[in-house]
This record gives sequence, structure tokens and C-alpha cells, in this order.
Amino acid sequence: AVLCKGGHQLNDANDLLYAEEEIFWFYGKRIATSNTHGTGCTLSSAIACRLAEGKSLPQSIKEAKTYLTGALNTPLDLGKGNGPLNHMYTLP
Repeated sequence: AVLCKGGHQLNDANDLLYAEEEIFWFYGKRIATSNTHGTGCTLSSAIACRLAEGKSLPQSIKEAKTYLTGALNTPLDLGKGNGPLNHMYTLP
């Protein structure tokens, strides 16, 4: 399986999965933030967690992308340069 990420595109953040001779698109909006440090690691870890729960690869990617979008929408402004995502955005 190959997941081609589109997070650095200018107008959207659509990803493409090629797995078992099938193509799956995961559509997303580009989020204007400089707090993007760790997006790739966050996405891959979230996918792995959902796979460990027994979900299919496409469903795991869909849910991980939703989680990543939420973490990007609630960034942490720490230090200088590209800051981190807010991995705890779902906590009260």
C-alpha cells in the first residue's frame, strides 16, 4: 500500500491511497497555520492505532486524517518557527 499525502498543496489537502489494486481518495481542506511540526508522524501513528483496533486500512486513514485535521485546527503557539500540533485537543 502507498499513501501519497497532499498536505503541502496550495488549495486542498487531498490524499491518495493505492492498495490492493484499488485507489481511495481522502479529501481535506488546507488549514492555514504555521504550527505543522509533526504532522507526518502524527498521521502515521494515528493510522497504526486504528489498524491495531482491527479497522481496515482505508477506514484507519479516514479516521486518522480527521484526528490530524482537529489537531491542526487547534494549534499550540510555542516558541519560534513551526510549532506543534495540539494532540490533546479532544480532552476537556
